[in-house]
Amino acid sequence: MAEHDHDHDHAHQDDGHSHGHGGHGHSHAVAADADRRWLTSALALIVVFMLGEVVVGFAAHSLALISDAAHMLTDAVSIVLALVAMRLAARPARGGFTYGFKRAEILSAQANGVTLLVLSAWLGYESIGRLISPPDVQGGLVLVTALVGIVVNIGAAWCMSKANRSSLNVEGAFQHVLTDLYAFIATAVAGAIMLTTGFLRADAIASLIVVALMLRAGYGLVRDSGRIFLEASPAGIDPDALADRLVAAPAVEEIHDLHVWEITSGQPALSAHILVAPGGDCHAVRRDLQRRLRDDYKITHATLQVDHVGEDDDQDLLQITDATEFPSGEHCADSHGPVHRSGPHTH
Repeated sequence: MAEHDHDHDHAHQDDGHSHGHGGHGHSHAVAADADRRWLTSALALIVVFMLGEVVVGFAAHSLALISDAAHMLTDAVSIVLALVAMRLAARPARGGFTYGFKRAEILSAQANGVTLLVLSAWLGYESIGRLISPPDVQGGLVLVTALVGIVVNIGAAWCMSKANRSSLNVEGAFQHVLTDLYAFIATAVAGAIMLTTGFLRADAIASLIVVALMLRAGYGLVRDSGRIFLEASPAGIDPDALADRLVAAPAVEEIHDLHVWEITSGQPALSAHILVAPGGDCHAVRRDLQRRLRDDYKITHATLQVDHVGEDDDQDLLQITDATEFPSGEHCADSHGPVHRSGPHTH
């Protein structure tokens, strides 16, 4: 393969993201410390109340209270995972981990979602059994404990709302606590019904409401974390529409091998191969496209390989002038995804 050296054929990594991060390193560190303090405060509230609730739940024979206590255990675990993941994500990239441990937060979010789904399956089974054959439940104890639980969860949810919820990791832990708050409200209503009417199946019905809330929150976390692990485009970004906007930029002839993904929640990244019209300024085109990505899509971590049409290091395409010699019409023989071209037919 013949080598050729030209100053316009290059791959460029936008440093805007890393520079911005480094330039505001102190504020990021302060924010992370504050997040950890708020999460730790919520954890303390939850653990203290959970231990008391387990004792009262068994004393009152209430599956709703035991369900709430089990869910609070997953709350505590989710916050611990969030704290550990935040520590790992703060470590710098080195060695084989070129992105550092930023995906640890997504692992934590997925673990939170899976535990919610597994626990909801077990509690759903137990609730149905109690719905068929309800035990003698002490409604007064259930009501008082649930009311205290509402106050505790409001306090924990308030603490966690102060943390950075744009992180899927923190949002996962927050959803655990918020779901538990709704569950305690349902349990308090069930306790009041049992105390005033003697309808014991209200306890099992409250448990099923908890199960439904856990399923909803768990599914959302597994879905969102799964999208990141599968390298799907970030929510709200249509890769085809994005490519059509970029290929309409001056001097751009074609865009292919376009990939848009998230490194972790809130950190989108992009790579693409850009073909510029002969005589066009590749450097100016690259700067223009990266500015568009930053301003329109908040993508500051972009790697763009920019070439002139007809040039390629890996294919002997310099003499190709007829599209029939390259039936696919593509610059690369094995392009990933659609090819977007300027003009009326973009892809």
